[in-house]
This record gives sequence, C-alpha cells and structure tokens, in this order.
Amino acid sequence: PELKDLNSSMTTPEMAREIEELRKDCASYAEKLERIKSATNHVTPEEKEKVCSEQKLYCKEWRRRKRMATELLEAILEGYPKSKKQFFEEVGIETDEDHNVTLPAAV
Repeated sequence: PELKDLNSSMTTPEMAREIEELRKDCASYAEKLERIKSATNHVTPEEKEKVCSEQKLYCKEWRRRKRMATELLEAILEGYPKSKKQFFEEVGIETDEDHNVTLPAAV
C-alpha cells in the first residue's frame, strides 16, 4: 500500500511547478485585492441615483399592485361564505405575509 501511495503522488519537479503556479495565483489575487481596497469610489453617483430611483419605482408599483389585489379580494370575500384563509387556500393565493416578506424601507 505504501508503494501504491508513493507511485500515485506528485514528483518533486511537479510539486515545484504546482507551488510556483500557486504563488503566481496568490500574487495576482493580492494585487487585485490591493486595487479593490485602494479604489475610493466603486459606484458613480449617477449609477447610485439610478438604482435608488428604480428601487423607489418598483416599491411604489409593489404597493400599488398589492393594494389593488387586496381591494379586489376584499370585494370577492364580501359574498363568499367561508373565511379569508379558506378562500386563499382554495384559490392558491400566497401572500407576502405567508413568506415573511416586507417592502424595503424607502431610501
């Protein structure tokens, strides 16, 4: 078994090449890390403003659609003989509350 392990292991030159490759990789990663750390501004103010405005738009749309769906479901439930929970189960409606989802705070 010992001979089998020795035959399947790397030779000294192979090991030296592997070590050299790993050192090169390490050096390139260290250089990349330094560039990232030294950067003062990763996101331009225009990009940040664009993302923030898109988030506001999507949150506004989420609230609007949720309100519309709630009003529609309340109208349906006025004449429905069973409870709201039973109706949601029968129809297969999943709410934000079922999944503990909340709207993000406004930025």
